[in-house]
Amino acid sequence: MNCNICPRQCGADRRLEYGKCMSGETVRIARAAPHYWEEPCISGKNGSGTVFFTGCALQCVYCQNRKIASGGGKAYSEEELYHLFYDMAELGVHNINLVTPDHFLPQLFPVLKRIKKESFPLPVLMNCSGYETVSMIRSLSGLIDIYLPDFKYMSPLLAKKYSSAPDYPAVCKQAIREMATQQPSCQYGSDGMMTKGLIVRHLVLPGHSDDSKKIIAYLFKEYRDSVVYSIMSQFTPFGLENYPELNRRVTAEEYDDVVDFAKKLGINHAYIQDEEAASESFIPDFLE
Repeated sequence: MNCNICPRQCGADRRLEYGKCMSGETVRIARAAPHYWEEPCISGKNGSGTVFFTGCALQCVYCQNRKIASGGGKAYSEEELYHLFYDMAELGVHNINLVTPDHFLPQLFPVLKRIKKESFPLPVLMNCSGYETVSMIRSLSGLIDIYLPDFKYMSPLLAKKYSSAPDYPAVCKQAIREMATQQPSCQYGSDGMMTKGLIVRHLVLPGHSDDSKKIIAYLFKEYRDSVVYSIMSQFTPFGLENYPELNRRVTAEEYDDVVDFAKKLGINHAYIQDEEAASESFIPDFLE
C-alpha cells in the first residue's frame, strides 16, 4: 500500500498519512465548474468543465493554486465522481478538464473506464504539471483524449530551487513523449473545439527567459507542429518574499522576447497572452 504513483516515490501509506502530494486516500475536489480562461480551443463559448483536485506532488513556490495544493476541498466517492462528470456535461461545457488529478488516478481509473465504456459525450482532458511517470501516463491510454501538461523548466537547478525536483526536466520530457505517442496529432470538431491532441504549456518566469527559449526550442525540435504551444505570461507574484528574484511580474520585454523567439523558430500553432492575464482575478475561488 506504499504510494509510488508519482516521481517522488515517497512510499507513504496514504490510508494513514499524507504523501508528498499532501493527499490521503480519499479524492478531494476544491472546485468543479465551467472555466472560461483556458486556451480558446478548450474553453470556447461554454467553458471547460474544470475539476480542480486538491494536493500536488510538485508544490512549486510560486503556485497560483497554492490555496488547494496543500489540501482542503470536498471528499468525493467513486459514484459521486461519476455523477459529477455527467452533471458537468449537462451544463454544456466542451470537455471534462481534470486539473492536477495524477495523485488520485487509482481512484479515477474505474470512473474513467466506466464513462468511456458508456461513450461519454465529451473529451476528457488531463491538465497536469508534467511531473508524471511514463507508466502513469501509459496506464491512461484510451482514457484521456487531450493532454495539457506544463513544461516548467529545462534547468535542473531551477527545478530544484522552485519545485524541489531536480529531475523535473528529464521526467517531463519522458512524460510528454508518451502523451504524444497516444495523441500524435490534434483534432477538432466542427465548432473548432479540440477533441484530441496535446497542448504544452510554458509559464515564463521573471528573469528566466533563456530557460523558456530552451524549452520551446526542444519542443519544436521534437514535435514541430504536431502539438499546440501555449506560452503564458500570467505569472502572479504573491508570498514570494524569500524569492526576491521572482517577486515581480514578467515584463513585456521578457515575454515578447520569448514569443519572438518562438516565431523565428517557425512555430505556427501557439497561444500567447496579454499582460492582463497576470492578475489574481484569473485565479478561481476554491473550497477551503
